[in-house]
Amino acid sequence: MSVDQQGLLAKLVRELVRLPGIGQKSAQRLAFHLLKAEREDAMRLAEAIQAMKDGLSFCRQCRNIAEGELCEFCRDPKRDRSKILVIEEPSTLYAIERAGGYRGLYHVLLGVLSPLDGVGPSDIRAEELLDRVKAGGVEEVIVATNPTIEGEATAIYLTRLLKPHHVRVTRIAYGIPVGMDIEYADEVTLVKSIEGRRDL
Repeated sequence: MSVDQQGLLAKLVRELVRLPGIGQKSAQRLAFHLLKAEREDAMRLAEAIQAMKDGLSFCRQCRNIAEGELCEFCRDPKRDRSKILVIEEPSTLYAIERAGGYRGLYHVLLGVLSPLDGVGPSDIRAEELLDRVKAGGVEEVIVATNPTIEGEATAIYLTRLLKPHHVRVTRIAYGIPVGMDIEYADEVTLVKSIEGRRDL
């Protein structure tokens, strides 16, 4: 069945296709599901999306998802403030938290260096990480970017940026397979990777 390319259903399908991992067929299935759903169910989804866009932002300190100025981890006085784990995306942070075993702070890059895509140091806010180190109290920065070409380039850049400031810079161990996103690793692998980190 072909969907009218100008109608309301087609507009919804076009928006759903823009989501990661959603192809044309999946988008059509989701659109038809929402069409058949009770109005209240569809409106709850719409309201949840709107509330998320209105109520969430990025933490001013670590750039994790936050409901206020600071995220729950930066506000937590029990976290070890001498360690900062640098990751690419908030989804990785939650994977690491589920695994347990790490009680320090985070710094979320929201991307990696990729000159071909026009992503440079200012886009990943490397200076903000440097400012946190310069403020004092940080003894170790653990770089946990994905083991991809861009992730490795970002790790090397951050190491060169931070080393002159007398802070220990380590890289998580390679218990995680090369080419795999950290957020998809199992909990044991994540914990072992953090425990087995090495100096860069």
